[in-house]
Amino acid sequence: MTSLSIVIDQHIEEATFLAGLRDLAVHAPHYDLAHLLDLDKRIEAHLDALQIGGLKSLDLVLQQLNPNAQGEIFAATVLAFEAANTCAMTQLAEHLRAHPDGARYMGAALGWLDWPRVEPWVEKLLGSPEALFRCIGLAACGMHRRDPGAVLIAGLAHADAAVIAQAARMAGELRRRDLMPAIRAHRQHQEAAPRFWANWATAQMGDEEALEPLRQFAEQAGEFQYRALCVLLAWQQRERSIAWIRQLMQNPEQRRIGIQAVGLLGDPVSVPWLIQQMGDLPHARVAGEALSLMTGADLALLDLELQDLPDFDAGPNDDPEDANVVMDPDENLPWPDPPLIAAWWQAHAGDFQAGVGYVLGLRQSESSYRQALVRGQQRQRIAAACGMARLRPTEVLFPTSAPAWRQKALLGEPAAFGR
Repeated sequence: MTSLSIVIDQHIEEATFLAGLRDLAVHAPHYDLAHLLDLDKRIEAHLDALQIGGLKSLDLVLQQLNPNAQGEIFAATVLAFEAANTCAMTQLAEHLRAHPDGARYMGAALGWLDWPRVEPWVEKLLGSPEALFRCIGLAACGMHRRDPGAVLIAGLAHADAAVIAQAARMAGELRRRDLMPAIRAHRQHQEAAPRFWANWATAQMGDEEALEPLRQFAEQAGEFQYRALCVLLAWQQRERSIAWIRQLMQNPEQRRIGIQAVGLLGDPVSVPWLIQQMGDLPHARVAGEALSLMTGADLALLDLELQDLPDFDAGPNDDPEDANVVMDPDENLPWPDPPLIAAWWQAHAGDFQAGVGYVLGLRQSESSYRQALVRGQQRQRIAAACGMARLRPTEVLFPTSAPAWRQKALLGEPAAFGR
């Protein structure tokens, strides 16, 4: 291997690893917009280096495609579409036909690139007879918040469940109220993804009949649970939410989602209960996160976390016989110190009014949700985007997974970096 190949390989390794990390970071409880911008800068630096390597870089990335490829698909897509290399695009398409689980990384890469660069290629994907590529095209449009017009209507009438799900999601992101009857047709779809996204979309447009299906998703552990919870509590009447949360609290199996719901509701009357939950190891960290979402208290910054970490592991271990393969969703959250937090709350409780919803220490409002989008962690920002959508019912949803420089531009924040 030549010295050039070695250097290129190093950039490939870094770019693909960081692209995989970003896929997790956009939903992580410990990444804020500044962290995301730093991560995006690192990814872009390695992609820039690979572009300098030209065709050699692209060939070496394509050689690394395998059944488990993720970040490799992201890097290869960026390089191929930047160079308008149709041979490389064809090779990527063949790979995804055989291994469709990597499709979201192509969608993420098309969302990463500037719209004028990818628009003609996205149009080709949207016109594909293959459902896989239609989904990628719709996902790319969604990342850029670009309305594909008639293709979106056709997607909602498609025979493939994945296309329906992606089209419904995009219609909700764009707030296409004119498409609500077509979206509602999938409210009781037999498959979970189109059923969820159909109800998620119409709920974001004020459809109260979608709230009950979303409650069912919120009560069931899985990939849609937190998204369902955020939209449900943003749009559901406050009294109904309080009654529902009380029901959750009575069920030990629903304790974690109940704690998250309390944080999203934002009523400081629940803080003493949250502090009690911090004494229960499985729920301690998510209770701390709920407190932070409500009050804005940064447990690490205020030294309100445990100094001696407990011996607790909720994630998978190295035992192949162990059926627990689910990652710990709270792994990167601080461990709260209940006595210290109780003392902190005693000193600050007077700053809050019972019966009022707060987000990061401010009354829930358009202004405070915007502040949360600027300075909150990603799980907090996802919730803030739903709150903002409730107060700005005609605007497209804020894209919390988009490249950080694009998000900062939408927020009117200087990025000091951009494509």
